[in-house]
Amino acid sequence: MSPQTAARNVLVVIGTGGMGLAVARRLGGGRRILLADWSAPGLEAAVATLCGEGHQAEGHIVDVSRWDSVEKLADAAGAAAAHSASQVDAVVHTAGVSPVTATARQIYEVDLLGTAHVIDAFLAVAAVGTSLVCVASMTGHFASLAADFERHLATAPTGELLGHKELDPDADPRLAYVVAKRGNHLRVQAAAHGWGAKGARLNTISPGVISTPMGAQELQGPAGAHIQAMIDLSGARRAGTRTTS
Repeated sequence: MSPQTAARNVLVVIGTGGMGLAVARRLGGGRRILLADWSAPGLEAAVATLCGEGHQAEGHIVDVSRWDSVEKLADAAGAAAAHSASQVDAVVHTAGVSPVTATARQIYEVDLLGTAHVIDAFLAVAAVGTSLVCVASMTGHFASLAADFERHLATAPTGELLGHKELDPDADPRLAYVVAKRGNHLRVQAAAHGWGAKGARLNTISPGVISTPMGAQELQGPAGAHIQAMIDLSGARRAGTRTTS
């Protein structure tokens, strides 16, 4: 086995446009990094940056709203781990769209269905100690949904997830975003047993306002005053940074 392939566990980071690159830098030392994004130019730039900093990184074009695309990424991660006699030990799913940049339909397809795809696909390559972290949002904690709707978001077969009557593709994107992020919380909770049976774990994290290009657009959008108020009321009284030092 060559030094290039020797005993490097695999880190998968999905989404490079916001927090993803910072995550890859922080967690990528000594790991083989698979970066995934739907944007070829952004992905190429992120891979070049990491390789220039001494990381072993490769890029994969992925559309998380499509099952076959996410499954292909999971298969590539499993193959990369097998090639170096290691394992996929960390997956961080940061990809998403927001109300100021997307319609309700797009938010449901990317933020809600996309997360379900990641949970399902990477279970197949999870091993003892594998950790999947899905980046949700504190806005999901603001949701007040009917019990039957929450059950659907948590447990509906992934292929039927977007079929619920409450998931109106023409809804206000801000409402869709809240529902999608609540769905992320519920989906992860419901999938925990299956992941735990393999000795693996999965979690959501719910950041506040982070200084990303998407966050900056939201501050300039219709909900900007509300977002700024949340920043002002926080303990730090500032947006979160992507500093990795």
